[in-house]
Order: sequence, then structure tokens, then C-alpha cells
Amino acid sequence: MKIARIKTTPLALAFKEPYHWAGRVDHAAAVVLVEVETDDGLVGIGESVAAFPAEGIVAALQGVAPQFLGQPVFDVERLVTGARHLGSFNHTPWHANFVLAGLEMALWDILGKAAGWPVHRLLGGAVRDEVDYFGFVQGDTTDELAEDARDLAAAGYGVIYLKVGRGEAADLRNTAAVRAAIGGRRLRLDPNCAWSVAEAIYMIGKLREHEPEWIEQPTPLTSIAAMRQVKEAVGVPIAADQAVFTPADVYEICRQRAADVIVLSLHEAGGLLAFGKAAAIAEAAGVPVCLHGQGVSGISDAAQHHLGLRTANLSDGNQIMHQLLVEDLVSVPDLTPVKGRIGLLEKPGLGVELDRDALHRAAELYRRGPTPLKEVGP
Repeated sequence: MKIARIKTTPLALAFKEPYHWAGRVDHAAAVVLVEVETDDGLVGIGESVAAFPAEGIVAALQGVAPQFLGQPVFDVERLVTGARHLGSFNHTPWHANFVLAGLEMALWDILGKAAGWPVHRLLGGAVRDEVDYFGFVQGDTTDELAEDARDLAAAGYGVIYLKVGRGEAADLRNTAAVRAAIGGRRLRLDPNCAWSVAEAIYMIGKLREHEPEWIEQPTPLTSIAAMRQVKEAVGVPIAADQAVFTPADVYEICRQRAADVIVLSLHEAGGLLAFGKAAAIAEAAGVPVCLHGQGVSGISDAAQHHLGLRTANLSDGNQIMHQLLVEDLVSVPDLTPVKGRIGLLEKPGLGVELDRDALHRAAELYRRGPTPLKEVGP
């Protein structure tokens, strides 16, 4: 069974409401749908994350495609590892990871369909029957955030996640309101690299009274030493996120004892296999991993769920993102958490069936460019 065709389609996924974080406000996410077809007619589905415009990711996927065409679909490790050494990928591993993750995802979907097994079984089998996800608080004003947090707690989420890094007054006001809304449920705060070392130590000191379970990536991603300095100073657990892309990054963070948790996505790692390697390194160091999400559809969330099912040192309170979209690209499976949890996926491959009408609308939304992102939302 060999790879016959690779099709790429850039898509715009509109958010239900403006997505506020420390870096900016987003109204939509860009992804690239990857469809790989074999010479016997099997089609695998994957998704690479991008930014507006997504043509760079599309061009990179088309650039590596000739290295995959005509090759056995089973040779996932050889094909993906070989592609990492093409052109500028040697010098830009982060970019390579975002490009190749969707292509590798589609190969695993094909292999599962060919074997009649879900992907998590191909990766070694499930070590749990369900994966726990956090409730991701949305809104602009303090009242909006508190109301959403209250709804998430009522829905049974045991972990609530709030973006901070929006200025001292807003962070203190929003965190206090969310804590009051969720009672004793666990609360995680994420400033998305917004603080210097001094600012992080100061702000975490201020926020400590609200009992955060951990602070995610408080300092810029370029300095592991900065994150370690904060961790040693504040007495609150620290999670590494944007500082982690490759298994080598995980090793270095664990070696330096710079974080208590590794937050990582298959896109950042560069695929399901690379994520497994990174998780194993963290496990050897006694550090849990937590699934991270970008602006993606249920395609990526389903793929990551398979990883969650088979990763021994997975934390609870993981991240999914498709629920923030105006409409998902996936009609099957239903990835709606029940009391914060999603169970086993048993259909072959990723178990994903695309909503072709939604896919057409997302492609058309992308083709409208260059539409300002603030006009892309509902």
C-alpha cells in the first residue's frame, strides 16, 4: 500500500466569540486540511496548524510531498524523519513540526483504517478508558469570564483554565471573580509568556491567594533559565508550554528542573510519534505531560485524544479547542466532554468523519482573504 496523492486545503475556522489571550485577540484560526490517498483508495485525514496567510504551510507541505509519493504508507518513522532534513527544516525544527504533524496524522489515519483498529491501539493501546479535559473560560469582561466559569463548573469540569497576562489590574480582578465563581475547583492560569522574571515573581505573588494549581509559561519561550528562576522563587508549580517543541526541549527542561509539568501538542512535537518520545522523556524524569491545543478543529482534537488514551504520564485537565468554533469540521465522533471527560474512540483510524458542507464553508471563508481577522468572526 503506497502513497498516491496528497491534497492540501487551507481553511479559516471562525471562533464563536473573540478569543482573548496575552498576545492579541483572535477572531479565527487558520489550518490546512491534509488528505492522503493510497494506491488502493484509502484516504487519511490530517490537519496542520497555520497562521494567516496559510500559504507558507501549504507550500511547505507541497514541497515535501514528492518525498512521500510512491512510498509505503507504513514507513511513518522513516518518511517523517527524512522530511525533517529537507531544505530549511534542519534549521527550523518548530516550523517543520507544524508542517509535518498534519501529514503524519493522515498516515496514522490510513494505517488504522487498513488494520481496522483505532490509532491508540496502533500506538501501544489505551492505558485509560477516558481523558479528562479542563473548562476553558471565555469572555472579555470580568462579568463575562465569571459567568462562563460558573457554567463550566456547573457542567462538571474539575479543572478551570483562565488566560491572564492582560495587565495587573485585569488579571487580579478576573482571577478573583473566576475563583469565586468556581469555588474549590482547581484553577490554572496562563499568561502566555507575557511576563519578565521580575514581573512573573511579582504577579504570581499577587495571584497566589487564589490558589492556582499551576502557572503556565509565565516567561518568554526563549529562556529556560528564566522559567527555572521563577519556579525556584514563587513556590507555585510552573508548567512549560511555548518553551517546549522537540523531545530535546523536554529533556533540557527536565534536566534543568525548570518546570513541574510539560504542556505539549502533537503539532508542536511534530506528530504522534514525536509526542510519544517527548512524553517518555518526561516520564523518565517523573514529570507529567498535559495535552496542549492550538486553534484547531475536531480532527486534531481526535488525534490528540488517541494520544491521551495511550500516554501513561498524562495529567488530567487537558486542552481541547474545537468547542470554541462557530462550527467544527467533524461530524463524527462526538467530542463533547461529559463532566469534563471523553471516553474511548473505537472506530478505525482517527475515527473522524468530515462534515463536507462545513469544510466547504471554511475553505470559502479562507478564500475571501485578505479579510481582516476581526471581520472573520460570526
